Amino acid sequence: MLSMRIVCAIALATAIEAVSVVPNLNLRGGGKFGKLPDSIKPGVLYGDQVKDLLEHAKKNCYAIPAVNCVTSSSVNQVLEAAAKYKSPVMIQFSNGGSQFYAGKTVPSTKENGLKGCVLGAISGALHVKQMAEHYGVPVILHSDHCAKKLLPWFDGMLEADEKHFKEHGTPLFSSHMLDLSEEPHDENIATCTKYLERMAKINCMLEMEIGITGGEEDGVNNEGAKPEDLYSKPEEVYQVVESFSKVPGAMYSIAAAFGNVHGVYKAGNVKLSPEILGKAQAYIKEQTKSPEEKPVFFVFHGGSGSEKDKIKEALNYGVIKFNIDTDIQWAAWDGVRQFEKEKHDYLQGQIGNPEGEDKPNKKFYDPRVWIRKSEEAAVKRLGEAFDDLNSVNVLD
Repeated sequence: MLSMRIVCAIALATAIEAVSVVPNLNLRGGGKFGKLPDSIKPGVLYGDQVKDLLEHAKKNCYAIPAVNCVTSSSVNQVLEAAAKYKSPVMIQFSNGGSQFYAGKTVPSTKENGLKGCVLGAISGALHVKQMAEHYGVPVILHSDHCAKKLLPWFDGMLEADEKHFKEHGTPLFSSHMLDLSEEPHDENIATCTKYLERMAKINCMLEMEIGITGGEEDGVNNEGAKPEDLYSKPEEVYQVVESFSKVPGAMYSIAAAFGNVHGVYKAGNVKLSPEILGKAQAYIKEQTKSPEEKPVFFVFHGGSGSEKDKIKEALNYGVIKFNIDTDIQWAAWDGVRQFEKEKHDYLQGQIGNPEGEDKPNKKFYDPRVWIRKSEEAAVKRLGEAFDDLNSVNVLD
């Protein structure tokens, strides 16, 4: 049964935490914007820690870079970049990324509850939990887009969260995303509210999406979406807030559509309108009589290739999370491509290169060499993304 596998995975998490010998690490503390909240420590954040970090980001107009990972190497490169550029970070696993982490041949069917995807997500989460504290950076551990057909994957991760909460007082993941934006608006809100009630009991945050992010990502294709569906209305956002506010202890963010598109397209093809988020904040402040100028945590999906001025504008309207995937995929590949171009004549056989017919080439084709080139290129590109999000040196 899947539940038994999850129990075993959580038992492994217990063992990992038991053998941790990392000393207490203290962040130097937000010199860029003033001291970070005292709750923010190196390692995976949960509950009020997550909320405190996001409030700090919203107040100071920076966003947490949220990077999709598919291997332990891609996790490590994100942690390395966060440590290098002194930025908090969000590591997230999509459904397809989770399957890849588990192995493409591990079955994931409707009948077995998308077992491979669930186990891959748990495996990735355990790796992040083991390593994040050692890199000295605060991390929000998250799962990305979950459409209606993928709810068994969501249920499996929540089962793991609840098991972990019972044993350790925290869920396994910091937060999860439900993307039911293709469903009727009322159904989207009702289903998300139901899950939020369950998640609030274990201090786990929910990210939900309204409207549609265009383009294609991880098997979800919205390239033919109607233009009007790419822009959310303030009233639609308020309906979410109104429903979620009835859930005790609820923590949530909203991925509202303002022209976002997954993937990278030629300049001019993507019409971002961040002012939509500003109008939504003002409307919700008025409706709820909130003392906050920006009462909602907003999320920016489809960030790769976006115009930098539009990114900066969105940060001013309460965007506290920014998804990064496509650009980092290219950077990682480009690192390998450049290495192959430079060392081409050393990569055509195990023996024989320009230095001699009997010269070995192991030091060039060793995966630790070319994968490292990929990591280095991704780290460099992440630094550029962190700078765009105003998050560089937040931890300084």
